[in-house]
Amino acid sequence: MLRRALPARPEARRILLGTLLSAIGRGLTLPFLFIYLTDVRGLTDNQAGLVIGWFGAVTLALSPLGGTLIDRFGARRVVLPCLAIEAVGTGSLALVDSIGTAFAVSTLIAIGGSALWAGQTTILASLTGDGERQRVFGLQFALLNLGIGVGGVISGAVVDIARPVTFQAIYLLDALSYLTPGLILLTLPHVGHRLVQARTAAARSAGGYLTVLRDRPFRRLVIFGLVLTTCGYAQIEVGFTAYSIRVVEVTPRVVAWALACNTVMIVLSQLLVIRRMEGRSRTRALAAVGAVFAAAWLVLGAAGLVGTGNALVAALGVVACAAIFGFGETMLSPVMPALTNALATDELRGRYNAMSSMIFGVSGIIGPVTAGPLLGAAHGRLWVAVVVGGCLAASALALSLRPLLTAAQDGRTAPAPAAQPQPVVA
Repeated sequence: MLRRALPARPEARRILLGTLLSAIGRGLTLPFLFIYLTDVRGLTDNQAGLVIGWFGAVTLALSPLGGTLIDRFGARRVVLPCLAIEAVGTGSLALVDSIGTAFAVSTLIAIGGSALWAGQTTILASLTGDGERQRVFGLQFALLNLGIGVGGVISGAVVDIARPVTFQAIYLLDALSYLTPGLILLTLPHVGHRLVQARTAAARSAGGYLTVLRDRPFRRLVIFGLVLTTCGYAQIEVGFTAYSIRVVEVTPRVVAWALACNTVMIVLSQLLVIRRMEGRSRTRALAAVGAVFAAAWLVLGAAGLVGTGNALVAALGVVACAAIFGFGETMLSPVMPALTNALATDELRGRYNAMSSMIFGVSGIIGPVTAGPLLGAAHGRLWVAVVVGGCLAASALALSLRPLLTAAQDGRTAPAPAAQPQPVVA
């Protein structure tokens, strides 16, 4: 299954290797930023929350610009400096000593990260045909989670709040990890250039994000993504954790086990899932994701009803919720980017991918803001009802997208063979 999921072109395989290596570095630091800023660097909870929120806001604000630059200059000229900026910013976290420096460093990291996902997705899409993109994007997601899991295990055994140097070390290692995909890209001089010739000023004015937004199928896909991620991904960091601890009344350690189980589920099942999904409707797969996410939240809601009456069953419910959610992720991760790039044109591919990545940024703001008040109402039952209903609404939106797509775009037939786009080196 792994050989089948690997892309045909060796350049794409090397790009995936860079994804794995950088993900290990990301895993070293991912769970610890809030703890580092508060318990090690002395910021208050509110100050740390503002710093993290500021990072998300800047990233979201700059993402559209990143998509435009990718289309105009090529992903290579955007991704390489962004990786360097991200490395400098992440390494600088080791030197943070006040709220001012925390804001400055988070701004730098946000600038570097604003175009990375769209740029790397565009590069990978340019190196793969539509017939293999779904498999390759699924493999990319599995490698991303594998790397994060490995990094998390390593840092969990190393970091110590009483020894700030351990946190400084993992941030410096994370910075180095961002350089590895950049070094790999430098060894591939013909990868990541513009896919089409520069357009005239008149043609450029008629294109851009207005053209992307006029694409009715993609517009429907974006609405689906906003609803699903707001009621799905965006609830993991706040809603899932808060409900598990405050309503189900499990310990933080159980939540950590649940998140680890989520990662294990993704790594172990991703290759099997992408194999089973070949030749099947992408819109039906997206509808199934909404149903699976809804089932995960229902299991968590049932664990809340059990509560302290049976602590073991309640804990198993929390872990099962994370595992079921992870299974849904294995269906979403290959289909969403594959469908986005099936709808995109080469001259606007960067913008399509930038808008797709912005979905997670917008939902990442809406989800946490709405989770608190909902969890405070009726012992969290209202929160469960809203997120379950939202996931099912997303399923309906996915099914409504099917008539707007061709059979090839929906993944029901093999796409016609097409020549790989020739990059324009400028």
